[in-house]
Formats: sequence, C-alpha cells, structure tokens
Amino acid sequence: MTPASVHALVRSLEDKDGYTAAHTWRVVLYTRALAERFGLEPAIIERLSIGAALHDIGKIDIPDRILKKPGPLNEDEWAIMRRHTLLGLEHLRTAGIDDPLVCELVRSHHERADGLGYPDGLAGNDIPRAARFFAVIDAFDAMTSARPYLDRSGPGAGDIAAREIERGRGTRYCGLCVDAFLDLYRSGRLAWVLEYFNDRCDLPAYGQIPPAAIHASRLA
Repeated sequence: MTPASVHALVRSLEDKDGYTAAHTWRVVLYTRALAERFGLEPAIIERLSIGAALHDIGKIDIPDRILKKPGPLNEDEWAIMRRHTLLGLEHLRTAGIDDPLVCELVRSHHERADGLGYPDGLAGNDIPRAARFFAVIDAFDAMTSARPYLDRSGPGAGDIAAREIERGRGTRYCGLCVDAFLDLYRSGRLAWVLEYFNDRCDLPAYGQIPPAAIHASRLA
C-alpha cells in the first residue's frame, strides 16, 4: 500500500462525485483528532486515516442516478447503495491494499451497535474497533454537510448533529466513541474543521497537503 495508490483511489471517487473532496478531508481530520484523543500510536493513526479516506470507495460503482439522486432513495435504490461497503472491499483488494484496519473500516463502518446495520448485521463488540470508531465520525459528517437531497450545513448544524448522535449512543453507535467524539466537539477542538473544510470551500484534492501538517498547524 503506497500513498500513490491511496490517492489514486480517492481521486477516482472525487471524479465520480464532486462533493467527496470536502467530505474526505473532514472525516480524515476528525479521525486523526479522535485517534489522538484515544492516545493511539502515530502508525495506527496513519492507517486509520487511510481507512477514513477510502471508506466510501465502493461508491465508484454506484450508478449516478442513485448516488446523486436529489431526493430520498426508495427501497430498491437503498439495496444498491448498501452494496458500497462490499464493493469498496473489492476495490481495496484490486489495489493490493490488505491492511486489516483499513479493510475492516471500509467493510463495517455502517454496522450498528444494536445489530441493525449492514452488510453483516454485527452488533456491539463484534463490530471491528476501527469501524465502531469511524461510524460516529461518518454520521456526524453526514449530518453537517450538503448532500444532493438535503443541505444540513451551516450555523447550528454541529449542535443538532451532536444531539442526534447522543440519542444513538448504545443503539446505533459505540458509547465510548460517542463520548470521546462529543467531548472533542463540545470543547471546540473540531470547530476549525467545520469552518475551513466545509462544502462551500475550494479545497485541494486529498493528498496534495498532508493531513498531519494541516492538523498540526491548526492546533498550534
């Protein structure tokens, strides 16, 4: 697994869906912040960052009529959309990416603590740690960003998302991860991500600037 192979995959997804660039930056930066909050080693943080950057790579194979639909998906469309986790795993294998942390995050980040997620219906501690960790991040970003069918960005979006995630503590999300992420958010340590990496910003493609450098500069 090389930086070039990771960036090539991310660029292919950005070419498929323009909104992805800002989303990728945000979830990677949230991932790094939360990983540091848990005191993880730098090497683990880098691997989790790669998983975060590639978590939606399977959406390359989702038809535009579904991926960019300006309205709620119907049942059949959701069935197709849910395939992106397994399709993403196939893309990783094709690219020669076999890091367990990355693969587990891509495959399982839509599993739920109560077992009602996908693709495997895993519950609680049966969900890989990387996926439990990232599920909170991905949900928060979905609730604070502009999507084809709903724009949830703007003032107050973070507070609304935080309350919604708190309501899902122990059912949708791992309680420990919820508590740690909301501590970061409510202390203001994630405000710079929302301000400087929102969907209205003109951002460089992921990989042009190392996330570690940006993170360090914002927290200095």
